[in-house]
This record gives sequence, C-alpha cells and structure tokens, in this order.
Amino acid sequence: MSRPRSAPLQARLEDPQVVQALARGLALLRVFAQTPGPLGNRDLARLSGLPKATVSRLTYTLARLGYLNYDAALAKYQPGIAAAALGHSALQAVALRRALRPWMEEIAAAFPVTVSLVARDGLAAVLLERREGNAVAGRYCDEPGACWPLSLAGLARGLIVGLPQHERLYVLEHLERDDPPGWPVRERDMYQALAEYQHQGYTVCPGDVSTGDASPPIPAVSVPLLPDDGSGVFALSCSAPEFRLPKDRLLRELGPRLAELAGRVRRSKPAL
Repeated sequence: MSRPRSAPLQARLEDPQVVQALARGLALLRVFAQTPGPLGNRDLARLSGLPKATVSRLTYTLARLGYLNYDAALAKYQPGIAAAALGHSALQAVALRRALRPWMEEIAAAFPVTVSLVARDGLAAVLLERREGNAVAGRYCDEPGACWPLSLAGLARGLIVGLPQHERLYVLEHLERDDPPGWPVRERDMYQALAEYQHQGYTVCPGDVSTGDASPPIPAVSVPLLPDDGSGVFALSCSAPEFRLPKDRLLRELGPRLAELAGRVRRSKPAL
C-alpha cells in the first residue's frame, strides 16, 4: 500500500531553537525507559546512536546531577532519584489520568476486564494508569510509567489511529524499517484498525499482546482520546480472555461505551 512519507527524523532536530546538548541528554535518559538497566557507556552508545565520547560526558553530567546512579563495581548506570521524581511529577500532571480514574475503576469492577490508559513517547507506549476487575486482578504487574514498543499489538492500535497524519506516518515508517519482512501484514493490520476507528469510533485487536506475555492472545477494544486542550493523544483499552468475557460482548458493550467516552473527552466535559 503506497502512502505519503513523513519528514525525515533528522529534520526534527535541526530546529535552531533546539538545544542539541540537552536533546542528547534527554535521549540518553529515554533509553533507560525502554531498556532494562543497568547500562554501560558502550550499551548506551549503541542504543542511542550517539558517539561513545559524547555518551561518557553526558552520563558523567547526569550522574553528578542525580539523574543517573553509577555502579562502580559494574561500571554501569541506572536511573537516579532525580529521574524518578521527575517521572512521578509528570504522571501526576496528566489531568486526563485523574479524570478517567473513577470511570476506569467502575468499568473494571462491572466487567472482568483490564482497563489501561496509555500515551506515546516516541516509538514507545507508556502506561499511565491501569485498573483490573477482581477476576483478573494481578494478571499484569506493570506499574504506571512502564513502556512497551509500539511494534507490539493491542494498546498501540488505539494510539496510532488517533495520531495526526504526519505523526502516524513517522511511526509507520519506523515500524516498516524495524521489520521489513513482517511489514506487509502489519501495514494491512494498521490500516484496517484505522478504517474501524473511522467507521465505528473504536478499533479491535483480536489478540492483545501489548505486554508480550499474553498466551493465548487476549482480545482488546481500544479508542484514542483527543482532549481539545492540546495535551496530546492518549488511548484507552479494555481487554479480557474470552473465557471470562465473550469477544462479542466486549465489542458490543464496551466498544460503543469507549467511543462515547472519547466524545466526552474531545468536548472536554468535566463529568466523564
């Protein structure tokens, strides 16, 4: 399937207002969000694409400021308390997370489903909030702030279909680059998800493998949330094994309910 191409990634970093040293330092911290530590300078250089000499200066600076902790025995780094405090502050600042929490608790209690709220960070999906019904409690151990690659199915579908076109093209191009042999199937899947969203207001994933451990696959229904305050694109997903909640009920009852909620978020109604 042919499609327009997004602007090259490098063009995004050539803005004269961007402080390059700061951008590199933040890119280095982002590596820790997507890759379990501890990590050495060689690991960080490989994962970030930055020169090792640059990485050495950045890790030294970040460690001095408390954003990284250095383990001398391993000669490796892990996120420090300053980074943890910053992440906690960022989560607390997400107004949509607070507004949706009561609704998520209500739906998780009424159905044996897992309800997840996620946002996008580059090519990763970040968990902001999760609520589980009693029947599925404890199935997932991820806490708010956990990240998964957008290349995984499930939660990512609701995010990708809600992105502005130029951002969606950017994501799709990276997914194509990461897995050329599997791209035709993935591209067809993503455009099917987009068509579902445009037609019915939500999208369906036949097997939610967002956490990489779903066996057998768990059906999920998800919807993008687009607050009109410009805070970004979020996605809300409900999933459950078919033996606990038949897939047709998941779609018939929860799909339209998610779509209706997305409309309220878009209109910024205070009561969800």
